[in-house]
Amino acid sequence: MRPVLSRRASARNALFPMKSAALLLLLTLVLRAAAADAASPNAYAPPRFADPERRARLEALLPEIDREFRDYAAKKNYPGLVWGLVLDEALVHTGAVGFANVEKKIPAAADTRFRIASMTKSFTALAILQLRDAGKLALDEPVSRHVPALARTAPLTTDAPAITIRHLLAMSPGFPEDNPWGDRQLADTVPELEAFLRDGLAISNVPGVAFEYSNLAYALLGQIITHVSGQPYQRFITEKILRPLGMNATVWEFSEVPAAKLALGYRNRDAAVAAPGAWELEPLLHDGTYGAMGGLLTTMDDFARYAALHLASWPPRSDPEHAIARRATLREMHLPAMFSGLAAQAKALDGSPQPLVNAYGFGLGWTFDSRGVVRVGHSGGLPGFGSNWRFYPEHGFAVISFANLTYAGTGAVNAKVADLLIEKAKLPRRTFPPSPILATRTAQVAQLVQSWDAGLAEKIVAENFFPDRSLDSWRAHARETLAKLGAVKSVGSIVPENQLRGTFPLVGERGRVEVFFTLTPEKDPRVQELRLTFVPKP
Repeated sequence: MRPVLSRRASARNALFPMKSAALLLLLTLVLRAAAADAASPNAYAPPRFADPERRARLEALLPEIDREFRDYAAKKNYPGLVWGLVLDEALVHTGAVGFANVEKKIPAAADTRFRIASMTKSFTALAILQLRDAGKLALDEPVSRHVPALARTAPLTTDAPAITIRHLLAMSPGFPEDNPWGDRQLADTVPELEAFLRDGLAISNVPGVAFEYSNLAYALLGQIITHVSGQPYQRFITEKILRPLGMNATVWEFSEVPAAKLALGYRNRDAAVAAPGAWELEPLLHDGTYGAMGGLLTTMDDFARYAALHLASWPPRSDPEHAIARRATLREMHLPAMFSGLAAQAKALDGSPQPLVNAYGFGLGWTFDSRGVVRVGHSGGLPGFGSNWRFYPEHGFAVISFANLTYAGTGAVNAKVADLLIEKAKLPRRTFPPSPILATRTAQVAQLVQSWDAGLAEKIVAENFFPDRSLDSWRAHARETLAKLGAVKSVGSIVPENQLRGTFPLVGERGRVEVFFTLTPEKDPRVQELRLTFVPKP
């Protein structure tokens, strides 16, 4: 229970008499907060980019970014490389080096169609979620309902659950990792896949317990799309995703691409030696039933539209939805569904430790590093091609690159460019504006920690607050902390973490006190936790 405190307690009983300047500042904050409090405490203001110079700072770095891509292409001996940057849902820069067709000396360009291999997987995942949102399937239903031949595979253990659509999406059906075997199945026909399944599969794990990269899983998702939609998955994805986005140059079959616009695939003639010009042509595979795991051919101009769709799903907000998919559905793809690894030895640009954790969502990988930076994306690799795209939801940009060399690892250069944008161009995260209730409580908490007025405390603190730490203890702690500060000169703005939590400074003669508080889930949210941290002047 909340302790009963007399509402007749007056300012003369305050623990910390305030100077007139501080009182004036507090009065201003209280008046602002009172106005804000007229709105619903749950009124949501989405985070936003407060810096109007974001694009200018990106553009100032473009010469260095282009140099990074060109140098990397030369170092890795790529026949051709195309790259692009998307900022705030727009393709703001592209670059290219080398050749799409070495023999005919056709340059690589933003409108060259590259096979993007496993970057296709997120299109397949999105199509599955479109069908789920339409009520035509459920993620936790057995795959064998749509692919009956899978029932011929015996479970690994008697307690193993049925393989579900969710398992396929999250790369956890228990199938063995199948790179590069899966890459050579791209052109297989539906009858060939069905015959393969009827023979029964070798299983490496129980479904749902571990991540293991599976091209077969996404080939089966393609068959589910075909079964549920009543049309080939290629047509469904084209009609429901590609064409509505204006990705009119994106196709499944390479023979449909004009020769002058098609990137041919190459491998190094001697796999042990990467010498300039020492490439041999890698035969292109035709579209087949495994295309759902890696068959799309696209351009930088087209793919940027798809990247923009995903970027536009952040932050959560109340705007009209996109016709292709709800923002919540897209965000569902981005979030961790299965842990996939810890990179404890990862490094930052300057060589300092920057460990990170990896997970797999639905057709997309998710990474969270020790800076608190979130990255979402996927690589692609097939005989003749390598690609990567990654986007940073909280920073609002994406980096994309395509190359026409077998398993070209363009993820490393994309990672470096992204770090340059975050660390050198200093593209910031979005920041939350304070919600009405957070603004109100900020003014009240600023007053409370300096006065401990009984009536104010009864109004704003939660029932756990004083049982967790007594009023006398709070008074002693506040007295000791604020004594280090000296006279309070100003009350700084709240920096929200979300709608109901944030930190603001009390600035004084000898430093500042960082005041953190978090509110309850009550309809009238109250202060449940408070922290006071003194930070001396440098």
